[in-house]
Formats: sequence, C-alpha cells, structure tokens
Amino acid sequence: MRELERYYWVLDLEPGATLEEVNQAYKDLAFIWHPDRIPHDNQRLKEKAQKKLQEINEAREKLRSLKTKRQIPHYSPSPAPKNSPPPSPKKPQTRTTYQHQPPPPPKTNPDLSGKDFSHANLSNKDLSGRNMSYANLTGANLSDTFMHKVILRGANLSEANMFRANLLLADLREANLRNANLIGADLSGADLRGADLTGARVRSGDRLLVKLIGANLSGAIMPDGTVHA
Repeated sequence: MRELERYYWVLDLEPGATLEEVNQAYKDLAFIWHPDRIPHDNQRLKEKAQKKLQEINEAREKLRSLKTKRQIPHYSPSPAPKNSPPPSPKKPQTRTTYQHQPPPPPKTNPDLSGKDFSHANLSNKDLSGRNMSYANLTGANLSDTFMHKVILRGANLSEANMFRANLLLADLREANLRNANLIGADLSGADLRGADLTGARVRSGDRLLVKLIGANLSGAIMPDGTVHA
C-alpha cells in the first residue's frame, strides 16, 4: 500500500477525500480512540489507543499539508476536430522584454495576539500555529477546534467551551482557564506552567476526560484549587 493511500485508510476515507472530510474523520476517530476513555486498569488497551491516536494525528497532518499546498492544474490541449481547415500561417512575432519581478512574499498566519474574541464562535476552525498570546477568548466557543502548537500564553479563556479541542503542544503558560469546559480536549505535550484551571470541567464522575500526556503542569492551579508541584 502506498504511503498516501495508507493515510486515507487510517482515517477510514476513500482516496481523494476533501480537506473538510479529512478534518471531520480526524475529529471522530480522535474522540473514539481517546486513551482517557479506556478503563484505567486496562493498560494494554490504553497503549493500543495511544498508538492509534498517533497514527490518526500523523495521517491528518500529512493529508492537510498535502491538500493546502498550492496546486498548479495541468491542461491537455484538445484535439483538432476532423475536417478542420489547415491552420493559418503564423505571423512573425516580435520579442517583448519583460522586467523581472521579484516573487511575492510567502503567506504567513496573521498575528492575533491581544485580539478580542470574547464569546466568538470559533468552533471547528483551524488555528494551528497562530500567535494568540494575551487574546481575550472569554466565553468563546472553541469546540472541535484544531489548535496544534497554538500560542495562548497569558490568554483569557475563562468559561470558554473547549470540548474536544485539539491543543497538542500548545503554549498555555499563565493562561486563564477558570471554569472552562475541557471535556474531551487533547492537551498532550502542552505547556500549562502557571495556568489557572480553577473550576475547569475536566471530569465526568471519577473519570478524567482530558488528555494531559506529557503536559507541563508545573505551578498550575488545578480545578480543585490546589497548585501542581
């Protein structure tokens, strides 16, 4: 199986699926294979879920990178119709000299630091890699939002709905996450040093429903008000 076909296969998609279909398949499978949904005493199944989630993340990243690259369409000349008259003789062409133009600058993600997104609906958006440090996201809807490596240092996310948000390797140092809904969120590898999670929703009964594998919680205020050592 070719590598590209394997990525579609991992996401249960047919080759050639759209970027929207890739994103939706990723969200569905990431929710199904979330390791925190596995009973804590089943270590074998937990390890299997972690491996499966890594494959899903890799497939989504590779297909997203491929589909967002600028594609140059290829056109084939149409055959000349039968019994068509012979082409007219070409007129002599004069050579035109064009002044060299420098290539356009590469597109970059706009800086969103300090912006006001309070109560904004950002559900299902792709904010990966954006600089949103010190932004106001109070009460914003960030459910199912892809925020891989987003910079949210010092951001105000109090009462934000971050249900199933993907925050892999996000920078959340000193962020305000008070009373935020983090059920189903993936914070694997995120930097949460000094963040305030007081009152944040992270459990259903006794089950922790937030993925924090490899997250740095040093000095963070946990939902129960205790400070993580």
